[in-house]
Amino acid sequence: MPGGIETVDVDEPDRIAAEPTGRTGRTGRTDQGGTTAPRQGSWKPPPLPLRVGTNAAVALCLAMALVHVLLVFLYVAPPNPLSRQYSRQVNAWIFPLFEQNWRLFAPDPESVNRQISARTMHTGPDGRVRVSGWLDLSGVDNSAVRHDVFPSHTAQNMLRRAWSSYLETHGGDDRPRSERALMMQKYLTDIAADRITDHRGGTFESVQLRVITIPIAAPAEGPGPGSSAAAPKSVETRYLPWWKVTSDGN
Repeated sequence: MPGGIETVDVDEPDRIAAEPTGRTGRTGRTDQGGTTAPRQGSWKPPPLPLRVGTNAAVALCLAMALVHVLLVFLYVAPPNPLSRQYSRQVNAWIFPLFEQNWRLFAPDPESVNRQISARTMHTGPDGRVRVSGWLDLSGVDNSAVRHDVFPSHTAQNMLRRAWSSYLETHGGDDRPRSERALMMQKYLTDIAADRITDHRGGTFESVQLRVITIPIAAPAEGPGPGSSAAAPKSVETRYLPWWKVTSDGN
């Protein structure tokens, strides 16, 4: 009306649309320029290189696990064309860290007890050669296992399996004829040197091993006055050559 104030009714939707753009909504906040910023704490996917690297690492671990299971299966399974064809690759993977003392379909029990001892040789500054007494390595392992509810794999099997592998590769003349034989000789030497260093210390340049093999007597055939256990074979003592080690015994 002239000279007065005119009032206009505005609908609710029009009023909401006319509000300033700087108001904060529920899904985000709006800056002064009208750009909607993401809400704080929202999840963002990891970068593409990180996802690719993680997937590649998982795939590699799965592939290595499958290869390990397959090679161990070929090692413990009975001889077959596949295991014979790839025996070199299987042995290279298994020895010396993953060696198994069992077979898939047949047990491999021990029929003898072996006492493995070692001694050292050191040349002093005056040129005199000093040879130590024997250290019973098998006795050290047995002491570590006895009365232990959870004995370690190292105390139970490392020395024994190293000697069994040495026998397989060297036979009875102590002459290595393959790279694996040299590897097992070095492996056995390192075990002896480490055990001597841990229990005696000192400095030495050479190590010698002595192996006393004691057969286990067979059980008696059955009860009765005429039954008796079979007489065990004679005890065998074998001296290995002197092997060089480093000056600190390792």
